[in-house]
Amino acid sequence: MNLLLRSLLLAALLTTGSAALAQAPVSQPTESKEAAYTRTITERADKIVAKLEGLKPAKTTKVRDIIVAQYRALNEIHEGRKTQLAALKAQNPDEATKKAETDKIEAATTASLERLHPQFLQKLGRQLSAAQVDQVKDGLTYGVLPITVRAYNDMLPTLTEAQKAQILTWLTEAREKAMDAGTSEQKHAWFGKYKGKINNYLSAAGIDMKQAGKDWEARRQRAAADAQGR
Repeated sequence: MNLLLRSLLLAALLTTGSAALAQAPVSQPTESKEAAYTRTITERADKIVAKLEGLKPAKTTKVRDIIVAQYRALNEIHEGRKTQLAALKAQNPDEATKKAETDKIEAATTASLERLHPQFLQKLGRQLSAAQVDQVKDGLTYGVLPITVRAYNDMLPTLTEAQKAQILTWLTEAREKAMDAGTSEQKHAWFGKYKGKINNYLSAAGIDMKQAGKDWEARRQRAAADAQGR
């Protein structure tokens, strides 16, 4: 191969290599699990804070950080419970021992949550009004309380004031429990438990909940049809 041909081949190889390097994507550092979790809970807290009515800008970051810390503390408690239960399962104890140890773990978890709950509310209370604290609670529980109150009032327009008050009381209790739950499923499960209690209460008062549900759905369908016809 003559000198000229070798020079041309070398130039072609260098050009191709440079183009490949220019087109190759620059690898980004992988986000750690902890960093990803921090980003997620911070974004959740930001969304809750953004909806607070009348919040002074100077308090935004402080309230956001209180909520983030609560998310982290709850996660530590629930993850600790999971780790302990997994370790117990690996030991493969007899049923009596398993039940006794499981009860201890659950009791310790409940005690930790019960200590954390008022501490969180106290921190919020130093920064927010009572109405704003309620908004944070709704944010932590996907707004299920106000949504459910509206649903009962819409489904049962003849509810007495006493019945409305009892429904609100139970849903408020459900929200307090749901705030400390570890997953969205567990949060909804608390409301489901209390909605069952409410339905039993209303049924005992002579309300046919199954028929009321059917009538409500029929009204909603008619309203939707009327809206489309306009």
